[in-house]
Amino acid sequence: MNHSWRRISAITRKELREYVRNRPVLVAVAIFPLIFLIQPVVLVLKLPTEVAVQLSQRHLLLYMLAVPILAPGILGGYSVAGERQQESLEPALTTPIRSDEFLLGKAIAAVVPSVVIAYLVFSLFMGFVLLFAPPGVGPGLLQPGDIAAQAILTPLLAAAATWISVAVSTRMSDTRVAQQLSLLGCMPLVVVTSLVAFDVIPIQDTPLVPVAVLLLVADVVGWRLVVPLFNRERLITGSR
Repeated sequence: MNHSWRRISAITRKELREYVRNRPVLVAVAIFPLIFLIQPVVLVLKLPTEVAVQLSQRHLLLYMLAVPILAPGILGGYSVAGERQQESLEPALTTPIRSDEFLLGKAIAAVVPSVVIAYLVFSLFMGFVLLFAPPGVGPGLLQPGDIAAQAILTPLLAAAATWISVAVSTRMSDTRVAQQLSLLGCMPLVVVTSLVAFDVIPIQDTPLVPVAVLLLVADVVGWRLVVPLFNRERLITGSR
């Protein structure tokens, strides 16, 4: 089935404009990256040079993968519930756009800023480590494999978190409730990445490509699973 990227991009642009106008959403999206940036910065400043060898055997950098998971929880949770709350959903759904196109446009609008924010926060952290970390800590912490994992897995995790959030948003009429439940639904992904970062779940010699492919498949499946949840008649009439 062919998709109209013109209709999808129209939804994406509309959603991005809505984010810019909605200050509470922008503030909420900014809070989580700051929280996840402060803790690693403080940790780096306290690390002695002697732990450089130990750092090279761990994956603490993957802790930053929580950023592209949590940011979509706010944006994706707002996607459908926000329109229902503002009573702007019905005009959009009376257009020729299909449900899968509508949801894809919403998802792209959540993923793109989340990925940009995650890359920006990660770049700031790497710059801080290179400039201010004690001798030996920077090379031990900034391992090429972990940097590659950040670059590749960030958009894939953001997409997975977005579909979780959009699924929640399709069932909610209150934006705050949708965002809170979306963040709760994304927490398992945060827990897994944190356990990997702190070496509770060992991933030594685990190939990155199969993990990325698995996440990509999960993203596509997530899209297909969320579409049936999007009941246009129920959303327009407001029925349960």
